[in-house]
Amino acid sequence: MNKPFDMELFLAGALTGSHATRQRHLRQATFVQVEIANRWQRETPWAWKRKHLAWFLEHRLDRHSRMTRYYYFLTVQLLVRRLQKNMGV
Repeated sequence: MNKPFDMELFLAGALTGSHATRQRHLRQATFVQVEIANRWQRETPWAWKRKHLAWFLEHRLDRHSRMTRYYYFLTVQLLVRRLQKNMGV
């Protein structure tokens, strides 16, 4: 049996800011993960490609307010930064 991916552990070293900000990033990153997993069956961020994140930002959030899209964009930037740090880029 596979354990579910722990987004909190994945982002632990990259999260900064107030408690509320860290919780928002975790909540939004988990939502991004679930949506990409439902659409493309890619369970972990290491399996994602740029097109998956672009789809999420462009199509999944298209009916949300500009501020909501902005906050999700910040979370996606955090995810990308974390992935680059892990790859040594």
